[in-house]
Amino acid sequence: MDKELLLQCKINDRNAQRKVYEKMAGKLYAVCKRYLKNDEDIEEVLADSFYKIFTKFNQLQNHDIFESWAKKITVNECLQKLRSMKALNVSLDEEFLESADSPTDSISFEKDILKLLNFLPEGCRAIFNLFAIEGYPHKEIAAMLSISEGTSKSQLNFARKKLQELLVNQNI
Repeated sequence: MDKELLLQCKINDRNAQRKVYEKMAGKLYAVCKRYLKNDEDIEEVLADSFYKIFTKFNQLQNHDIFESWAKKITVNECLQKLRSMKALNVSLDEEFLESADSPTDSISFEKDILKLLNFLPEGCRAIFNLFAIEGYPHKEIAAMLSISEGTSKSQLNFARKKLQELLVNQNI
């Protein structure tokens, strides 16, 4: 990201903020999509993320890490949204287990993982994203979600097994 553009954001230059939004919206939307299913929730979290990014911009000391800082804010906003929806229940739900065995969507290879992640329960999907995609260790995931490390590990294991089953069932 252009340092001059980021410096302009720091002084609340609306044109600079618009340019940063245009450059980052797609990437941050993709982050939201990995955690949330509903487009309205995704749009809400994306807007909240950009609000927080621009209002907390002065806290960013090193502009070289802007993109990862913005991504972390977005992940935290997604997790907060999941908590507010009370969907971050990491126990397995029987309705999911029944429906996950026969997904009805036709899945193309390029969209497999994202689509398949939608068949995981919210808590499992969040843990899978945090560990496998974002790269957080189980200890940090446990702290972020107020669960034990063992729960994080078992939910990740469940997510992996379920994703493998879904891949086999779809002949991917």
